[in-house]
Amino acid sequence: MRASWRWAGARSIGTSHVKTGTPCQDYAYAKEFLTREGPVMVAVVSDGAGSASHAEFGSRTVCLTFLRACRSYLARSTLSSLTEDDVWDWVDSIREAINFKAKAAEARPRDFAATMVAILAGSEVSVVIHVGDGAVALKRADMEEWQVPSWPFQGEYASTTSFVTDDPQPRLVVTVVEGVVEEFAVFSDGIERLVLDHVSKTAHNPFFNRMLAPLKASQAPSLDRDLSAALEGYLESPSVCERTDDDKSLILGLRI
Repeated sequence: MRASWRWAGARSIGTSHVKTGTPCQDYAYAKEFLTREGPVMVAVVSDGAGSASHAEFGSRTVCLTFLRACRSYLARSTLSSLTEDDVWDWVDSIREAINFKAKAAEARPRDFAATMVAILAGSEVSVVIHVGDGAVALKRADMEEWQVPSWPFQGEYASTTSFVTDDPQPRLVVTVVEGVVEEFAVFSDGIERLVLDHVSKTAHNPFFNRMLAPLKASQAPSLDRDLSAALEGYLESPSVCERTDDDKSLILGLRI
């Protein structure tokens, strides 16, 4: 079966992290799975909490464990039958993986605190899964405007949000998107201010249309490595870093 998605992705360390000598605490991953209902494109981004001592390991664990849970589920079931209880099982598996790493490191689970935002895009239905900030923006086949199905969560105090490791449980939002998703972007909170209008709670359409244009012109059958490298260069550019000093992750997907 021919792959049905083309994608590119990159992450970049924030200038504030460079100044303090801390590593990039974002992690991002994307993969296409072949299922009985057709290809399902999965993209996930996680941002480790700046206050967490093992944040970079937390975000990596979130993404990789999430992908493993998706692969296991889609191998035996369908995206259209996915329930919130299923997603809670995935979250529990991520929390268990973090607990294991915390115990091995003689640390606390909250030392691995990280957010999670993801999309599973199928043939006729898609699912957005969200814990914390960052977001998914998408464009359906029947619409010209970009949508943000689940808005970034901001806590009671400035620069606070929810994390997968929250006790007793995280603030999980599962949103089902009916219809055919043609394009999507998954990103961490490092570029929220560049791409979202927090007053009107809308996506900045020109930004996403501009970013998807090279992907539309590409001939790559799946992951476009050249565009991914160019995307990393863009995230590291002065024009972006002058507007945000945080880590930045961005995955772009296009149905082909």
